[in-house]
Amino acid sequence: MVFRARMKVCFGDIDYAGIVYYPRFLHYFHVTLEEFFEKEIGINYPTILEKHRLGFPTVHLKTDFRQPLRYGDIIEIEIKVVHVGKTSIRWAYRARRTSDEKVVVEGENVTVSLHMDTFEKMETPEWLKQKLLKYQQRCRES
Repeated sequence: MVFRARMKVCFGDIDYAGIVYYPRFLHYFHVTLEEFFEKEIGINYPTILEKHRLGFPTVHLKTDFRQPLRYGDIIEIEIKVVHVGKTSIRWAYRARRTSDEKVVVEGENVTVSLHMDTFEKMETPEWLKQKLLKYQQRCRES
């Protein structure tokens, strides 16, 4: 089953036109990633950063905006693991407005595993790779 995070569009997310300001979607993607780590991987994001000293900066990003969102809209964002490399992970996101089930945005990003003390690229730890690959397989089967 694909993990989904539910969010409400807040007043601070909208621009003068009354719709979500486009960079906010990237924030929504990241919030979904943080919730994914806690609920699917079983470890909260601050623990990964602080205890494991592992960060995930985005090095590539692609986003397609399909429908506008307005203040008060509720969205569900699904996250998939597209590819797990030696040092990188490719993620995919799709957000739907819950009131009409329309896809409002789709995106992908690539993160690189980074050592938080040196800010240098590192291999993604094996324990994390295995959990991500299991999740990826579950998503394919559902």
